[in-house]
Amino acid sequence: MQMIALSPYNPKIDAKDVIVYDSTLRDGEQTPGISFSLQQKVKIAQMLDEIGVPEIEAGFPAVSENEQRSVKEICSMGLDAKILSLSRITKCDIDACVDAGVDMVLLFIATSDIHLKYKFKKPREFIFDKVQEGLDYCKQRGVEASVSAEDGTRTELDFLIQVYKKAEEAGATRLGITDTVGCASPEAISHIVSSVKKEVKLPLGLHLHNDYGLVLPNAIAGVKAGATALTTTVNGIGERAGNLPLEQFAAVMKYVYGNDLGIRCERLTEICDLVAEYSGLPRQRNQPLVGPNVFAHESGIHVAAILECPMTYESIPPEAVGNKRYILMGKHTGMTYVKKRVEDLGLKASDEQLNCILNEVKTLGERKGRVSDPEFKQIVARTLDCTLS
Repeated sequence: MQMIALSPYNPKIDAKDVIVYDSTLRDGEQTPGISFSLQQKVKIAQMLDEIGVPEIEAGFPAVSENEQRSVKEICSMGLDAKILSLSRITKCDIDACVDAGVDMVLLFIATSDIHLKYKFKKPREFIFDKVQEGLDYCKQRGVEASVSAEDGTRTELDFLIQVYKKAEEAGATRLGITDTVGCASPEAISHIVSSVKKEVKLPLGLHLHNDYGLVLPNAIAGVKAGATALTTTVNGIGERAGNLPLEQFAAVMKYVYGNDLGIRCERLTEICDLVAEYSGLPRQRNQPLVGPNVFAHESGIHVAAILECPMTYESIPPEAVGNKRYILMGKHTGMTYVKKRVEDLGLKASDEQLNCILNEVKTLGERKGRVSDPEFKQIVARTLDCTLS
């Protein structure tokens, strides 16, 4: 049984209907320089399905014929997950989605005055007409559709609610609130979600960006306020500063807030490694939960405590997120770990010899940063005047 020890003051979030719809294959691929091959997309989709992601945004079929083919291929895989795809409110975009075989079309249209003035050069009434037009056509094509307000967090709230009411009346099955440039605070997200939730009955989704590093607290604030569908990407990849990281959101919901989303957290490191390999974006060593440094310990005080009880410096075991524990040797190494390592080699050493070994480890650690296993064995062999293989 896994030993877990988090703060007893963490509140519980009782939101059993919260799901993720992962957009690694769409918004994640919009990271500058990334282009997944068909085989890579299939493998990512398969693994997302295996770890329990209930909805996969497979792509933006109108982008190209190859993109439509890849979405169609994923739709044909027989996955348990629902397959979604992005669409502007145009017949050709919707046709590309439906012809690929998706379960839901994710319609989006910008609603902020900034976009209306500089992108559309249209009045607000234009948005109502487009929402009606798009949902009518999706109904005609026999496909479920959601409606998301691009740049929703910079849209005047009364108008935003009017747009959502129009979408609800026209037959949308879900509404999306989008923080397109990642500029909203958790308080803003909470206010927008709770305000919209009072006016419409449809489920609310959240699509968040990480421009200010607020994407995870914004997601939690949104869930607390009543949002039930969160866009994620593996490793948080995506345009500019990226999106809500799947691995962080799933693990935080499960372990910090006590709400298991049904994601197999023990495979999170595995899928993060896969996407890092395919995207060509190396992960930071200190990436929360899945980075190799997260469960790595060198400090003598820490290591001595970890050897007695890992919970002293770990709130969850590394296996809970598919990671591993590493105890490293370097300038911060303490006597407890040196003694254990010598004993693990089947050797005995006096206190004087152990001090000599420790001093050499620290000196080498200061010069190189890390002391490898072969280097440690050489130090031990030289100090104890013995031979080690």
